[in-house]
Amino acid sequence: MDLSAGVEQLKGIGPKTAEKLRKYGIVSVRDLLYNLPKDYDTFSTPVSISAIRPGKIVVRGRIDSLKTRRARRRNLSVTEGVIHDNTGAIKVIWFNQSYRVKQFSPDKEYYFTGDYQFKNGRYSLISPAAAEVSDVDLKSGLSPIYKAHGSIKSHDFKRLILHSKDKFAQIPDLLPSVSHGTRAKALFYTHFPDSMKTVGVARNYLAYEELFELILASKLNRQENNKLKAVRIPFDSSKIKDFVASLPFQLTNAQRRAVWDIFQNIKNDVPMNRLLQGDVGSGKTMVAALAAYGVALAHNQTAILAPTAVLAAQHYNSFSDILGAYGIKVGLLTGATKHKKELKEKIRTGDIDVVIGTHALLTDDTTFSNLSLVVIDEQHRFGVEQRQKLMLKSPGWLAPHLLAMTATPIPRSLQLTVFGDLDVSILDELPSGRKPVKTLVMPETDISEKLYPKIQEIVNLPPDAKKHGAKAKGQQIYWICRAIEDGDKSISETMSVKTRATKLANAFPKLKIATLHGKMKPAEKDEIMQRFSDGEIDILVSTTVVEVGVDVPNATLIVIENADSYGLAQLHQLRGRVGRGVSDSFCYLLTAGDAKPSRRLLELEKSSDGFYLAEVDLRMRGPGEIYGVLQHGALDLRIASLSDTKLIARAQKDVTEFLRDPDNLIKYKELMEGISKYQQITTLN
Repeated sequence: MDLSAGVEQLKGIGPKTAEKLRKYGIVSVRDLLYNLPKDYDTFSTPVSISAIRPGKIVVRGRIDSLKTRRARRRNLSVTEGVIHDNTGAIKVIWFNQSYRVKQFSPDKEYYFTGDYQFKNGRYSLISPAAAEVSDVDLKSGLSPIYKAHGSIKSHDFKRLILHSKDKFAQIPDLLPSVSHGTRAKALFYTHFPDSMKTVGVARNYLAYEELFELILASKLNRQENNKLKAVRIPFDSSKIKDFVASLPFQLTNAQRRAVWDIFQNIKNDVPMNRLLQGDVGSGKTMVAALAAYGVALAHNQTAILAPTAVLAAQHYNSFSDILGAYGIKVGLLTGATKHKKELKEKIRTGDIDVVIGTHALLTDDTTFSNLSLVVIDEQHRFGVEQRQKLMLKSPGWLAPHLLAMTATPIPRSLQLTVFGDLDVSILDELPSGRKPVKTLVMPETDISEKLYPKIQEIVNLPPDAKKHGAKAKGQQIYWICRAIEDGDKSISETMSVKTRATKLANAFPKLKIATLHGKMKPAEKDEIMQRFSDGEIDILVSTTVVEVGVDVPNATLIVIENADSYGLAQLHQLRGRVGRGVSDSFCYLLTAGDAKPSRRLLELEKSSDGFYLAEVDLRMRGPGEIYGVLQHGALDLRIASLSDTKLIARAQKDVTEFLRDPDNLIKYKELMEGISKYQQITTLN
C-alpha cells in the first residue's frame, strides 16, 4: 500500500469525499490511517428490550420511524426514532444530531448504548452511541469512536477505514527493526480492536513511533548546528571575576552555573544553541548581560531581541546600568527610536557593542560589524523566519552564538524530546530578597465584600476617600479579563475589559484606571505600559497582553478573572507580573460565580515553583497546548504521552543507534520526509 498516495485512491472515496477530507488535513492514505480513534464504545452483553431497566444499557435491534423536529428552545433540534427487537420497542432521542436520520438502514441491525431514562413524560434512550453489528468485533464488543470533522462523522470514518481492511497487511514499516513491532499490526488493531489489551499494545507502538520521529528530528537539528562555524569568544576569567565581584548583589549559584556554561560554549567555533529558562525574577537579564560583557571584551557585538518596545527600553536601561561603567556602549533600536540613521551607522561600524531592540533589528538596513551573540528574550514570541533573519546578520559565513530566554518553565520530558538538540540552563533559584506572591482563590461573588477592601489597602486610599476627595498614593494593580468588550462571540459569559474598567471606576472614582488589550496599536500599548510603569495609572485592566511585560516593582496585586479558563503555565506567568519589589504581593484567582476551584487553581494556590507547575500542567493538558505557549508551531502528537519517560528513554536509545549508520537517512525515505515538520518546530535558529 502506497501511504503517500492521495486519499481518493482508496475504495469508497470519490472526488467529493476527498475534497471534504482535504479541508481537514486528510490528504493522503497515511493521513486517513493515522486518523486514530479517540476512544472505543463497548457493546458487549446487550440485553433484550423487554428486560431493560433505567440506567446505562446496551441493546441490539433495528431502528425506524426516524425524523427530526425543531425544539422550542432556540438552536436545538430533536431527532427521534424507535428501536425494536423481537421482545419489544423503545423510543430513542438525539439532540442536535440530525444526521442520524440518514445514518441507519431499516434492514440492518445495530448496537445502541446510552442512558435509558425518564424524560418528557416517558422512558427513552437518550443520545446513544450506535454501531452496525457487522462493524463490531463480536468477541470484544468494541467499536472505535472517531473525532468528527464537520459533516464527516465517526461512522463515516468507520466506513472509510473498513473499505481498506484487507489492505492493512501491505502497510510497510516506518522504522527499522529497533522499533520492536510492526506498523501494519499496530494500525490494524487500533482501528479493528479485538480487546483493549491489544489496543494498548498497538497504541504503545504508535506512540513510540511518534517519539522516535520527534527525537530524531531534534538530534538531526543538533547535527546540522554542529556543522556551522562561529567566532570563538575567549573567556577572560580575571575580568569576568572582577565584574561579578563589583556587582551590588551576589549571583545565585544557578546564575553562576549558567554563565559558566555560556562561556564554555562561546569559546568554541561551533555556535552555541542554548536555552536559558528561569522562573519570573530568577535573573535571566543578569546572565545575558554577563554574556554580552564577555563578547564585548573580545571586541564583538551582541544583539538582544525583545518582543515589545517597552520591554526593549527596560532592557536598555538595565544593560546600560550594568555595563556602562565598564565602557560598554549600549544602543536601543525600536520603531520609535529617533536618529535611526545615525544609530544604524554606529551599529554597522561596530561603535555600539550591545544593540537592544524589537523587530526594528530585523530590517534589511540594520547591519552589524561583527555580530557574534544573539539573545532572544521570550523567544516563543518570534517565528522561525524572524529568528533566522537576525541570525543571518552575522559576518561572512559565520553563525552567531544563540541564547534564547524564556520565563515559561519547560517540563523535563519536553526538554528531552522537543528541545533535545539544545543545551539548557535552568535558573531554579530566586535572588535573595524576592518574596513569593501570596495566591488566593476567590469566587467572583466576593469581589465587593472581600476584594474591594484589599484594593483600598493596596492603593493606600482612605476609607472616606469619596467624602474628602483623597487621591491614591500607594501601590498599583493589574486586573486581567479574557474579553475585550461585551458581546465577544469567542468568549461568552465573561466580564470584558471595558465593562470591568467601568465598574472599577464607579467603585473607586478617585483612582486612575486604564485599559490595555491586543486590538490596540503597538504605540498605544507601549504608551499605556509606560504610564503604568511611571506610576501614573493605579489599576490597569487588561487582557493577557501583559503576560510578558516590563518590571513594575510598585505593582503588588494582580486579579485574574475566570482563572479556570487559563492553563497553569499562563496563570503562573501572569502572577509573575507582581512580586518584583520589596513589598508583599498578592494574586487573586477569581472563579466564575460561586464555582468551586479546580485542581489547577488549587495547585497554583499552594505552589510558586514554576517547574513543578509545568509538570502538573503537562499531565493535565498534554504537550500540544504546553508547546503552544513555548514556541510557534504545532506539536501535533496524536497518541504519544510526554509523561511516559520509559518510552522516551527507549526511543532516545534507538535513535542514537539509528544515527550510527548514515545510510539509514537514505534508506528510510518515508521517515525522513515525515520528520521535516518536527525539524521546523524543534529548532531555535
